[in-house]
Amino acid sequence: MRKIGVMFRGNEYIYEFDLRDLSANVGDYVIVETENGPSIGEVVTPPIELNSMTYLPPVLRIATPEDIAKDRENARLEKEAFKFCLKHIAIHKLEMKLLRVECLFDKSKLIFYYTADGRIDFRDLLKDLVRQFRLRIELRQIGVRDETQMLGGLGPCGRELCCATFLKKFVSVSIKMAKEQCFALNPEKISGLCGRLKCCLAYEYPEYQSFKQGLPPIGQVIKIDGTEGKVIRYNLPRQSVIIETPERQEIEIRADKLKDLLNNPS
Repeated sequence: MRKIGVMFRGNEYIYEFDLRDLSANVGDYVIVETENGPSIGEVVTPPIELNSMTYLPPVLRIATPEDIAKDRENARLEKEAFKFCLKHIAIHKLEMKLLRVECLFDKSKLIFYYTADGRIDFRDLLKDLVRQFRLRIELRQIGVRDETQMLGGLGPCGRELCCATFLKKFVSVSIKMAKEQCFALNPEKISGLCGRLKCCLAYEYPEYQSFKQGLPPIGQVIKIDGTEGKVIRYNLPRQSVIIETPERQEIEIRADKLKDLLNNPS
């Protein structure tokens, strides 16, 4: 199997496909099979030989100049449909935010992505869209995390948002994850651009759980080497524990050494 990375217009993800026995280089356009049927995308990573039998959706064929021209026409139609829909949302005074319009490659459907606080009665809007474009129309409501993923942006870390680049599936994130990693529970610090808890809180959570096994919990008073102190935080990168003495002095001790002292008190 030979895999390639393909990127679609209006999307920063790199999707992997099986090139089969075809020949394609970076910068070429290919027709691939997706959940919405055949789609056109640009090859952004060169072919890589794989010994694995993992299934990847296939590249159907190399795109022709006619396919590329068709995609450009679809892009033009998306812009036209966006402006038209935006205008008629205002006409019907609908409390919804239009985010993006997607035209399927075979022009079998126009999908309008939007957000709203609740259910929207868009029957009149739908009639306007069908009458104008004479295509199958889908108005798809998405959540705030999906909105941020679609629009993209920069996180407080200075990098492009995980959800807009490589994170293809949202995982459950809880306030417990922030507590376990000793984050200050300041909503501005632990929330992403979407207003929800940052997805990256889940990345190192398993490591923190593993690291804390056998260590005293935060807040516990312990006595080591004749010194009494309270555990106030962990430092996973340094593999250490910070203890505060009654004199408000902080002492850092390696986690493995602390475990030995607690398990083998002199």
